[in-house]
Amino acid sequence: MRLPELFGPMKITLTLSTLGTALVMATTLASPSVADRLDASQFYEFDPAKARIGQLLFYDKILSGNKNISCATCHHHDMAGTDSVSLGIGEGGVGLGPTRLSPEGLDKISARIPRNAPALWNIAHKDITNLFHDGRVAVSDKYAGGFDTPAKDLLPTGLDTIIAAQALFPMTSADEMAGGAHENPIGAAVAKRIDLGWAEITNRVRDIPAYTQMITAAYPEVNGPDDLTIVQIVNSIAAFIGSEWQSYDSVYDAYVTQGKPLQEEAERGRELFFGEAHCVACHNGPLFSDQQFHAMAIPQFGPGRTDKYDPVPRDVGRMFATSNLLDAYKFRTPSLRNVALTGPYGHNGAYSDLKDMIRHMADPVAMRASWTPDKATLPRVPWLQSTDFRVQSDALEMARQAAIVDTQPVHLSEQDIIDIEAFLNCLTGETAQSRPLGRPDSVPSGLPVD
Repeated sequence: MRLPELFGPMKITLTLSTLGTALVMATTLASPSVADRLDASQFYEFDPAKARIGQLLFYDKILSGNKNISCATCHHHDMAGTDSVSLGIGEGGVGLGPTRLSPEGLDKISARIPRNAPALWNIAHKDITNLFHDGRVAVSDKYAGGFDTPAKDLLPTGLDTIIAAQALFPMTSADEMAGGAHENPIGAAVAKRIDLGWAEITNRVRDIPAYTQMITAAYPEVNGPDDLTIVQIVNSIAAFIGSEWQSYDSVYDAYVTQGKPLQEEAERGRELFFGEAHCVACHNGPLFSDQQFHAMAIPQFGPGRTDKYDPVPRDVGRMFATSNLLDAYKFRTPSLRNVALTGPYGHNGAYSDLKDMIRHMADPVAMRASWTPDKATLPRVPWLQSTDFRVQSDALEMARQAAIVDTQPVHLSEQDIIDIEAFLNCLTGETAQSRPLGRPDSVPSGLPVD
């Protein structure tokens, strides 16, 4: 069923807001006073040799169709594994983070990336069973590969973790890494069938002796270039991501494990977080995330993410993955570990300031009504400025989004906001800015490293 058919003018009443609120409030009644302990035993283990290969691949633009962007461009060490903007500039852009721009003329970009680049912290935790803002990659026995993804039964078998499954998709997205069908062999292959794109990427890696030598040494099933597949490529990237972005040495971890007291503001924030502010209703467990999906009325802007039949630049969230109307505008609860380092916040980075995001979570409807575009961080693209916020003028769509909220408002004073932010700052790992491998100085393809 096409989205315009689902989202007719009379469908706005199907929100289930009351049910969502009841579930969240019921969870709050059983809230703990502290989050569960996080430690190394809760993570998958990775081979260091594979992680080293993955580090190089992660920073190597050889995986992109036009050889001009890498995974690291949007998940860079200098920006704590993100790109520090609300909606990024993907394939074709120049530079990093807030200074990344689009060329003009024939090579100019036609749209921003529709969602904020998610942080990579702790996604190798064994409790994580879905990834992406809409959960479209999930652990499942529905297909032989062990994961339910947009590729369905075309997904290769042999993927070690959900991180490897997730890593397959940015490199086959035209706007993110692949480029257009008319621009390069990878883009052309993806346009025909997604697995053909993975085969083209694999051929590129096979042609680089340094990669084939390292992969042959690290993977027993690979005896030479002909045995190398996309599976070893993404398993290596997953080994790097999974081991590189583990973090559980924050001030708060010392509080939980050693009883070290928090500073006064942070302690008040902790009490609010686990108490009257109800933050823990969704941000619970060792990762401060219930791994579920909730509608929080984040202000919408940008190109949206929906099917080709929908003329409205909206983002329907979880519904994009499930086609279930009851999932409309719901997004995955992000982990709050290292949250102070990974703004902007929200599935589209609607808030650049952490205090503003706290205010929104306390009263989504009121904050949505007062939101202004300057609260986001968008790299300047003059020819997109007239359409960046076009959806905001669609009164019916704005009403639909505002009507679906899974929480009741909570009154917080400005001091409460300051205290909760102080607590969230305590979730920043002491070594978060010092990673085991970091950024390589060069990569085997010889292409420049961002």
